[in-house]
Amino acid sequence: MFDGAMRRTERLFALAELLRARRTGVTAEALAERLGVSVRTVYRDLDALRDAALPLHAERGRGGGFVLDRSYSMPPVNFTAREAAVLLAAGRWMIDQRMIPFVDTLQIALDKVRGALPLPAQRELAQLHSTLSFVGVPSAPVDAAIRRVIERAWLDRRGVALTYEGAEGTTARRVTIREIVVDRRETLINAFDLDKGAARQFRLHRIRAAKLLPAG
Repeated sequence: MFDGAMRRTERLFALAELLRARRTGVTAEALAERLGVSVRTVYRDLDALRDAALPLHAERGRGGGFVLDRSYSMPPVNFTAREAAVLLAAGRWMIDQRMIPFVDTLQIALDKVRGALPLPAQRELAQLHSTLSFVGVPSAPVDAAIRRVIERAWLDRRGVALTYEGAEGTTARRVTIREIVVDRRETLINAFDLDKGAARQFRLHRIRAAKLLPAG
């Protein structure tokens, strides 16, 4: 059992490693016993891991429990310094041009690639970036908290409750996301309205609030 007085950051890392090492689901009770904390604390920690973009799911039935998506970890990929520099420049361009709404996830991936570069390559990359600029941002800005919820709903196939400002004024909608279309000027969300039982399209920048619906 782990020391129950361990710092929360250490406990979150330990919890992530416990989940990563398992091939089947594990219950919150089993995790609480392993970490030496309460079940309530485990649920709070699991929510924190989800907020940190870990693809964590709850499976029902025998052998069920909490489990990380099998696609979470990738085998090592080796880039040359030049390949990494081009990849980072392309990622920065996509973020600066708002070509993809889920910039937090992309930024984390770019930081990992940058951190893997040797220091001389990082210095060279910084010099290259100082000579590269982007103009003409086509997409409307979107609140970061809303982007994160929409990304979770899309990736986890979860329903989401929206407060939307459209032609009918400000309305409340419960939807599931079917498709995300990135236009030159805006990001469109093709969804299914759970209350009206019909397909609807929403403009991401007109969403004023978003909250995930309970899973299941």
